[in-house]
Order: sequence, then C-alpha cells, then structure tokens
Amino acid sequence: MKKTIGYTDIDFDKPGKQTGFLDLPYSPHGDAWGTIRIPLAVIANGKGPTVIFEGGNHGDEYEGPITLGEVIRDLDPATINGRLIIIPAINLPAVAAGTRTSPIDQLNFNRTFPGDSLGTPTQQISAWVNDNLFPLADAFIDLHSGGLSLQIIPSAIIEPAEDPAHLQRNIDCAVAFGAPMSVVIGNRGDPRTATASAVRAGLTSVGTEMAGAGTVTIEALALCRRGVRNVLAHLGVLPQAAKATSNAAPPVFEIPDRGGHTLATVDGVFEPFHELGTKVSAGQPAGRIHCLINPAQPPTELRYGVSGVLYGRRHPGRVTPGNCCAVVVVPFVAP
Repeated sequence: MKKTIGYTDIDFDKPGKQTGFLDLPYSPHGDAWGTIRIPLAVIANGKGPTVIFEGGNHGDEYEGPITLGEVIRDLDPATINGRLIIIPAINLPAVAAGTRTSPIDQLNFNRTFPGDSLGTPTQQISAWVNDNLFPLADAFIDLHSGGLSLQIIPSAIIEPAEDPAHLQRNIDCAVAFGAPMSVVIGNRGDPRTATASAVRAGLTSVGTEMAGAGTVTIEALALCRRGVRNVLAHLGVLPQAAKATSNAAPPVFEIPDRGGHTLATVDGVFEPFHELGTKVSAGQPAGRIHCLINPAQPPTELRYGVSGVLYGRRHPGRVTPGNCCAVVVVPFVAP
C-alpha cells in the first residue's frame, strides 16, 4: 500500500473477517498524540472481485452506515466469493457530529478527492481512500441519503464515465440495486467526488440517495439492505439466489446540469407546491419564498427550469440565496 500518515492493523490479503480502524494521527488542542479512529472491516473468501462499500460520506445520512454495520456483524465469510472492504463511517468527525461537513476543518468530504495526504484531516481521509483502497478494488459503492437539506426519491446513482463500456457497467450495477429509479448525477461536472475519483481509477461505481431529511426512513432502509445484497449478487460476490427479484428494470433519469436545480433567490421560508414524483413543466411555479420578518412583502415565486419529474425537495424550509429548493430529473439518453 502507498505510504501515508494513516495506519491500520488490518491485513487486506487475509481471508475471513477482520474489524478494526484506520488511525489517522490528529493533534488538536488537548490531545498531543491522538488519532481519528475510522471503523474499517474486511470480509474475504475465494477469488472473486473486491468491492468497497462506503457509508458516512456525509455525517447526516444514516441508512448507509446502519446497513453496513449490519453487514459487518452478520455476513458469514463462507457465503461470499471475493473481498469486501467496508468503511461505514468514513467521514468519522462528521458522522459523530451528525453534520454534512467535518466539524474539524469544515470541509465536505465528497468535494476533496483525490485528497492530500498532508492536508487537513478530511483531505487526508480522501487521499487514503483514493491512494490505498481504490487500487485494490474492482467496484465502489457509495451509500448516501438526502441529508438534512433534502428529501429525495430513494434511488441508485449512476456516476458518468467517458468510456461507454464503463458507463454501461455503472448503469447495469445501479439498475441491479433495485431502487424505484436510477439517476445519472454528474454534480455539474465536479471531479472531486468519491465516485468520480473511483471511475478515474477504473472501478465500477454506484451511489445511492436514500430519502433524507436528516432521519431514518423505514422504506429507504429496507431498500438499502436489499440493494446491497442485490449489488453483491450482480457482481458475483454473492450467489444470484441472494438477489431480490423485481418485475421490471427501474427507469433511468439524469439531473440536467442546466435547469435541473431550482435555487432560492432571497432569504425566507420555502413553500413547495408539489410532492416528490410529480411531473412538472419548465416555467411552472415550483413554490414560493415567504419573508416572515416583513409580512407586508409579497412572497417570491420560484419556477422550474426544465420539464421532468420532481426528484428532490428542500428540507428544512429556511433558505438563503443559492440554496437548492427543488431538483428535477429527465429521462437519460446515453451519449
């Protein structure tokens, strides 16, 4: 493995089940030689593919860490063919705080790849994943939810790839997850996400968005549990019998880089006009922002930028200019 300042006692080549930590040296006020202890597990048996599962990329997204904790505790190594590398709370400081960004350096872990091994703690974590784990793997599954700021239709997320064959691998794996819909999300071309970095490393890469609003949703958690097993069966790590069957492949959508996000233009409280899953039209009112401290001021109306399906909606109601209030997806057309 590449030399970094983080260290672990886990042997990635050893068969069976190992649980431990990535210890990242951290010396804040009050702790001269402390570490950030990031939970890490490896479950290995046979010669099948290596799959990385990541949860806790953002600390206010809970279905992924819950599901991966169960996998670590319950999965019998004898039932698999391959190797699972599981990091259920990768952004540990944010997970412990229940926040999207790290309370240590205020960085969004999912905008720091490929990282910096001598940077801030968040940059060091992403560098360790990028430099040490990605070279070991064939596939990368990054389990997200909407977090505190969004309610989202539970879905599997497809990371774009320039190579058509690689993109198709990502699509096939996302569809196999078995969510109600699969969505291509390019984050407006931002290359600093974990899944974008995994694609650059050649890995089949899939994400999720499991509801959100800063809570645990019963249906989304059940979907996440099923989806993890479905992906493992799709990749050949579990037998096909472990896969939950469905009658039809879910539709594939994408978020347009232009017009897919309806943003707040003023301070206030956003009143949405539509439920998730509603078909909406470009120019149609999406909601309005109320100025509660000046009741004489009429609310400011927001409109959708594209026609499609309402995929995500602001949570909580309080907004400032630039906050994402609504997200619309459109049918995906492969390039």
